[in-house]
Amino acid sequence: MIAYVKGIIEDIAEDNVVVDVGGVGMNVKISADTAARLPGVGQLVKLYTYTSVREDAFWLYGFLSRNDLEIFKKCITVSGIGPKGALSILSVLDADSLRFAILSGDAKAIAKAPGVGTKTAERLILELKGKLAVDDAMISREAAAYGADTAVMADTPQKQEAVAALVSLGYGQAESLKAVNAIGSIEDMDSGAILKAALKHLF
Repeated sequence: MIAYVKGIIEDIAEDNVVVDVGGVGMNVKISADTAARLPGVGQLVKLYTYTSVREDAFWLYGFLSRNDLEIFKKCITVSGIGPKGALSILSVLDADSLRFAILSGDAKAIAKAPGVGTKTAERLILELKGKLAVDDAMISREAAAYGADTAVMADTPQKQEAVAALVSLGYGQAESLKAVNAIGSIEDMDSGAILKAALKHLF
């Protein structure tokens, strides 16, 4: 209904931003991740929006990119996940990280969202994994680099061992792989050195 709102930020809260659009203050629901990435009060912002209309409420949900909006819209197609639940998930995982978690089957990472249990996270993965094509332009760069069948793998034995070690320490598969891949050149590093470097990215 409303594709986007563009105006001056009047107020920012953890889950809501007020945008002055031509003298009208628009309340827009946002995730904590979006709130952290917004420009400051008094600055111009453009938010891509999803409109939720119910008998007793009319809400706008806003996102800084179409990428964020599209994964939100996919989340709310899953049984048991409404706009509030989808925002909760996107508050702990940005859009790329969520796609990566879905592709790698990392229910633990998704279940960190308040109000989202393991069963809901597993259902999200089950229902959306087949809908996220690796060649889709909006897919996580990390996942696209490895392909659908190898999204949970690293590209060298040392990296694979480091990822396995991180998972054994309690980190999720997706965040472990992301931390390992964030390291620069590893030509002269064994798995132990990679593990130590990856832990620095996680702390």
